[in-house]
Amino acid sequence: MATIISRKRRLLRSVLLGVSVAAVAVPAAAELKIGFVNVPRILDSAPQAQAADQRLEKEFGPRDSEILSMKRELVVINEQLTKNGAVMSASERQRKESEMRQMRREIRRLEDEFREDVNLRRSQELGKLQRLVVEVIQKLAKAEKFDLIISDGVIYAGDQVDITEKVISRLKQNK
Repeated sequence: MATIISRKRRLLRSVLLGVSVAAVAVPAAAELKIGFVNVPRILDSAPQAQAADQRLEKEFGPRDSEILSMKRELVVINEQLTKNGAVMSASERQRKESEMRQMRREIRRLEDEFREDVNLRRSQELGKLQRLVVEVIQKLAKAEKFDLIISDGVIYAGDQVDITEKVISRLKQNK
């Protein structure tokens, strides 16, 4: 029992010593030049992000329109079946129902492919943009002699260390 208490005291002493050493080291750290970057804001504001969105819209807009057109056609067929189903022959009603099932499957397949393709391309565009943002931040850090730039996981960053606007400005110059 005495050895456990002795170990706890030694541990407590070493922790207190560590805290006092850290308190002495803080003034030295105060001379570091530290910056904070809000990466999500950059990814929303960068002209390159807007250009990527436009490229994706241009690339995938026609496919999206095609799927919407097929959905409208499916609604028309369903309305015809609902409206005229009672006067249709059994074989015609079965044919329309079969056509609707087939069309729903085709729309589902096209939507799945569309979603996968859009996600893949969006990831590619985001990857290019992230690499550019990192490059711009590194150049800014070297040019303005920052010792440390942080981004994710920050709970608070004051305006004096927030360099997000500088990064966005450089990205605008880098179009």
